[in-house]
Amino acid sequence: MKILVTGAHFTPAVATIEQLRKMDDIRIVYVGRNTTLEGDRARSVESKLFPLMGIKFISITAGRLQRSLTVFTLLSLLKIPIGFFQALLILFKERPDVILSFGGYVGLPVVIIGWFFSIPVIIHEQALIPGLANKISSVFADKIAVSFSNGAFTGKKVVLTGNPLRKEIIEKSLDANINHLAPPAKPLATRGQGGRKPATVLVMGGNQGSHIINLTVEKCLVQLLKMAVVFHQTGDSKYRDFDRLEKLEGLGSLGEKYMVKKWIGEEYAKILQKADLVISRAGINTLTELAFFGKPTLLIPIPNSEQNENAKFFEDLGMARILPQSKLSPWALLENVSFMLKRLDSLKKKAGETKKVVIPDAAKRLALETVLLGIMETCGEKKPEDIRPPA
Repeated sequence: MKILVTGAHFTPAVATIEQLRKMDDIRIVYVGRNTTLEGDRARSVESKLFPLMGIKFISITAGRLQRSLTVFTLLSLLKIPIGFFQALLILFKERPDVILSFGGYVGLPVVIIGWFFSIPVIIHEQALIPGLANKISSVFADKIAVSFSNGAFTGKKVVLTGNPLRKEIIEKSLDANINHLAPPAKPLATRGQGGRKPATVLVMGGNQGSHIINLTVEKCLVQLLKMAVVFHQTGDSKYRDFDRLEKLEGLGSLGEKYMVKKWIGEEYAKILQKADLVISRAGINTLTELAFFGKPTLLIPIPNSEQNENAKFFEDLGMARILPQSKLSPWALLENVSFMLKRLDSLKKKAGETKKVVIPDAAKRLALETVLLGIMETCGEKKPEDIRPPA
C-alpha cells in the first residue's frame, strides 16, 4: 500500500510515519514545502529531514489566503492554481492508495484533487479550533482524526486518535548530554533556598523559531541568566537570530549558563526532562508534548491565531500562564519568569495533572486508521466498527 502524507504540521507527521514504517508492505511519499515562510529562503525542516529518513520528498508550490496584506499576498494567491496543477501531476504519477493530510495550505490542493480522483482521504486536526485549510479539507475527507474530544469537528466521519507524539518523547530518550551547562554563580531564583540547584529554562518558538521572542530574550539575557540556566532554540529564518545569538554562547561566563541551537533533535526529550520552566509559542503539537511531561509553561501565542485558544485551554488546566505578544517586552518577560520560578513546586504539581488529556499511542492509532481506510477502499466495504483500535 502506498500512502501519500502531506500537510504543514511536521511533528505529528513524523510520529505517524514512524508507526507506518513498522507495518509490512507500506510505502510512503511526503508532499510538502521547500521553504517554511513566504519570502524566506530558509529550507523547511521536512525538506531536510525526510530525505535523511529515506522517505521520498516532493515539494509543492502551494499558495494560501493570508490574514494580513503584505508584499507577498498577491504572489501567494497566484500560487494557488499552481499548487492544484502540481497536486494533479503528483497524484497522477504516484497513484497513492490513501492520502493522509496534517492540515495547512500545503495539504489542501492534494486533498481536493485526491477526492476528485476518488482516492480515500483522512485528515488529522491537531488543534481545538481548526484552521481554514482543514475546515475546507474536512468536506472532502472520508475520515477526520481529532486530538481532543471537545474539538470543533463532530459527526460520523470523526474519530478520536489524539495528537501523535514523536518516538523520542514517548521513549524519553536519554542519549544526549547537556551536563556542561553549569549553574549561575548567584542565581536569583534560588538565593537563600538551601543551596538548591538553579532552575533550567527552555526557550523555543516552534520549528521555525520566533523572531520576536528571540529578540526579547536577547535584550534581557544577562538578567535572565541571573535567574536560571537557559537553553534556547532559535529556529532558522531570514533574521539570522541563531548566527547572532550563537556568539553569546561562548562569551565569558555566559558559556556556562547559556546554550543555543537552531533546532533540537534527538536530545529534545532529555532537555524537556531537565527543564523546570518553558517559554514557548502555543502550537498544539508543542503543548501536547509539554503536557506529556507536565512542564509549567509561559506561553506567548501568535496574535489572531488558533494558538490563543490552545493557550487558554492549557491555562485553564493549570499548566500555563499567558503573556500576550502585545504586552511582550524584556521587563514583562523577566517579571513573568521570576513569578513562575518562585512558584515552581505548585506549578509543577498542576502541570503534571495535564497529562490526562494526552493519548500516548496517538501515532499508532492514526497509522491504523489510515491503513484501514486504504484497505476498506480496496475491498469496497464500509468501515467496520469492530476493527477500529479502542478509544
